[in-house]
Amino acid sequence: MSETKQPANQGPDSGELIYVVDDEPMLLELAAVILGPLGYQIKTFQDPETALKAYTSTNPKPPLIITDYAMHTMTGMDLIKECKRLNPAQKIILVSGTVGEEEFRDMPVQPNYFLAKPYEIRELTDLVRTVLAQ
Repeated sequence: MSETKQPANQGPDSGELIYVVDDEPMLLELAAVILGPLGYQIKTFQDPETALKAYTSTNPKPPLIITDYAMHTMTGMDLIKECKRLNPAQKIILVSGTVGEEEFRDMPVQPNYFLAKPYEIRELTDLVRTVLAQ
């Protein structure tokens, strides 16, 4: 299931596409409600396999992917590995309420940043701005 939100263009962040992947619909909606008003285009995916299919066929690639770690069909790390295989420069934020950074610290492919759940709205918005500015 995917949903696209296209907010009115506002501010310096206008129009940048962000994929948000989480198997919890409420968390997808929350991300859209938080990031949409900042001018980002948010495309949400409840299924990481659907997100990967969309990512594979999308050009240009979204500047940022935000993915949960624990999902039913594949983990966020599996999604990160595939996206970085296709585009090594892909910027990705991994969020999780079930694991910490030690879960992937020694893996060859890693997210750019990790954000522990629950997080404050400002933590998410500041991190998104920081990652996209790099």
